Amino acid sequence: MFSLKGIPVKILAAVLAVVSLAAGIYITFFQSAGFVRTEAVIVDVQDVSTDDGTSYRPTVEYTVEGVTYTGELDTSSGSYAVGKKITVLYDPNDPSRVHDGGFLGVYFLGVGIVILAVIIVTEIRKKKSLGEVRAHQAETGGSLYPESVPGPESALYFLTDLGTTKAGHRIEDANRNVLYEAKMTKFTLTAPFGFDFIDHEHGKTTPHLIGHEEATDWGNSLLLDNHFTFTLDGEDIWKHLKRNGITVDSRLTGAARTEYRICRNGQEIAVAVSSSQNVHEEDEEAKSKLSSLIPVQGFYRIRTTESDLSLLFVTLLAFARSGATDDRGGNMKTLLNTIRRQ
Repeated sequence: MFSLKGIPVKILAAVLAVVSLAAGIYITFFQSAGFVRTEAVIVDVQDVSTDDGTSYRPTVEYTVEGVTYTGELDTSSGSYAVGKKITVLYDPNDPSRVHDGGFLGVYFLGVGIVILAVIIVTEIRKKKSLGEVRAHQAETGGSLYPESVPGPESALYFLTDLGTTKAGHRIEDANRNVLYEAKMTKFTLTAPFGFDFIDHEHGKTTPHLIGHEEATDWGNSLLLDNHFTFTLDGEDIWKHLKRNGITVDSRLTGAARTEYRICRNGQEIAVAVSSSQNVHEEDEEAKSKLSSLIPVQGFYRIRTTESDLSLLFVTLLAFARSGATDDRGGNMKTLLNTIRRQ
């Protein structure tokens, strides 16, 4: 499954844009303030090896009021060669201070402007897409979940497509018939993914926007105590579930599996248990393999009485995409609660 966890891409890009713009403005307008242009000759070029490759540091020679100076330029461009004449800037109060005429400053300004433009365009497109999705949902009622209607208990299976950036999800019955699924319609690195949620039992398709997965520290000293989340149509997935009456009691079971008792408005509607990729219980050949014993994120065996799977599907989608183990998006709370119950 594709994920971008850690600092959200938008925030990271914004920080890079600000740093690039600040560096560009400083180099172009402040570092060069009062400097004088003159012609210089490159007398030496040193190769400097770094982890990112080889950079080149030219040494130039120039004359100010009959005095010859030499200085190393703070640049890594490979376009310089010994004997080449270039324009440099020097400090008239200290002619030994020299730089390459502000090319580096222009470069930083350009990078900052491009990143900032990408952020702005992305946000505009995101708001437009979200508006279109919400308008469609308002017309069809697709953003609303039907009331729970209990039926006979059934065994179902939640699966995730692995090995592709366009990871989809689906619920199957024991005969491997797909009952409900989410298919990606739009892949992007900087904006929410587009998905179609397809209810095959009721012949209904609803568009949704699913944000990139994020992980943030909850701010305490417990190791690995992180908060995992993503957005559904612009809303935090865990707030979305709470708003629709969903609570989940998580606990560890044998073989390092996690059991999720899912309730809606205080009434249990399903029990899901994490599984290996060999999720179907009747697959006896798969059961004999060691890999069938190892739980994999995004695969669950389900017991449910729900006749409409839409809200149950979104609940399992929350755990499958985020990697969380409780209904707050955490991954340590479940383990601690399980230990206290033992």
